[in-house]
Amino acid sequence: MNPTDPLRDVRTTPRRRVLISGASIAGPALAYWLNRYGFAVTVVEKARTLRGGGYPIDVRGTALEVVRRMGILPRLRDAHIDLRRLTFLDGDGSEVASVNPHTLTGGVAGRDLEVRRGDLTDALYAAVRDDVEFLFNDSIDTLDQSGHGVDVTFRGGSRRTFDMVFGADGLHSRTRESLFGPEEQFHRYLGYCFAVFTLRNTFGLSRETVMWNTPGRAAALYAVGDNDDVHAFLNFAQPEPPFDAFRNPEAQRDLVARVFADAGWEVPGMLAAMRDADDLFFDGVSQIRMPRWSSGRVALVGDAAYAPSFLTGQGTSLALVGAYMLAGSLTDRDHAAGFAAYEHDTREFVTVNQGLVGEGGATLFPTTARALEQRNDRLRKLSAMPSAEGRPAHSALTLPEFTPMT
Repeated sequence: MNPTDPLRDVRTTPRRRVLISGASIAGPALAYWLNRYGFAVTVVEKARTLRGGGYPIDVRGTALEVVRRMGILPRLRDAHIDLRRLTFLDGDGSEVASVNPHTLTGGVAGRDLEVRRGDLTDALYAAVRDDVEFLFNDSIDTLDQSGHGVDVTFRGGSRRTFDMVFGADGLHSRTRESLFGPEEQFHRYLGYCFAVFTLRNTFGLSRETVMWNTPGRAAALYAVGDNDDVHAFLNFAQPEPPFDAFRNPEAQRDLVARVFADAGWEVPGMLAAMRDADDLFFDGVSQIRMPRWSSGRVALVGDAAYAPSFLTGQGTSLALVGAYMLAGSLTDRDHAAGFAAYEHDTREFVTVNQGLVGEGGATLFPTTARALEQRNDRLRKLSAMPSAEGRPAHSALTLPEFTPMT
């Protein structure tokens, strides 16, 4: 924030002290808006530094207005990837169809953004780092709300008291678990697992994605630019979530290798690269669905509260919009009224976007030979169609204007 910003001069009440757990996307976005509205903000992140990663993420619809109001839209426009082609292959490696990516995602060419994850996290951090306290290589150990605030004990050993605490710590949120109990009661598993990692671009790909499919299995290579790396994606149907593998990287590698052991195309080379990859990310495809997003003086935002799954392509956008709505709802209210307003004004937008999994997302990854052929027939027809005009869910919320506290 510019030191001459007039918002600095309107604070006549003591600054409420808040803690945000998580410095990925929802956390820094929330920090930006809370700081704008007069809060004293601390962000704690268990990693030693920002966790970027170059795989592509989407910013669409209402979320575009959020980043515009933050002043980072020009920077993100400069970082836009502009994938130009999405090619589908059959099990033998032959081409099924080649389509404009927006035709499938519901994005709008020339308006919506696709950027490397690291480019967005860098932009968010740059927007707040001078005004917000960051505690890297630490995390919340315990929360105690028995007093007039939230007493926090950090894993590093320090203790502090905050007026409010926010969990922006992702799908497997420890903040959520400490408040509401085990993840399983809110975890809606969608029947797939996936692995993402980086490998050398020896395939001649540029600004495109190529996806190979057999029933219940998909392998894709994302070339987000003209550089030397591509992002590998392996997705497979798994009736029950493999909980034993979620925290064990070697078990993850073994499971993926076993599922794809007889696969053709470029998959054998992808599996070999996965064994040595130092950026492997593995998880189940799932959503978080909760009846409420707050308890006392603690609230959740982004994937911690309402992960929609990558099948919707809306995880990043929901995090940005949710952060804006949560901070704004607290500008002239206490925590109880603010949290209630946040839920009231944001839940329908979340629900509509989570519902996108029922509008074709999972059908990109058929589990039977018949369903795969039906999907391929639809893709062949889509290849002759113009790009989409956007899905209504992406812009289903009109951002309100919030006034800073005086």
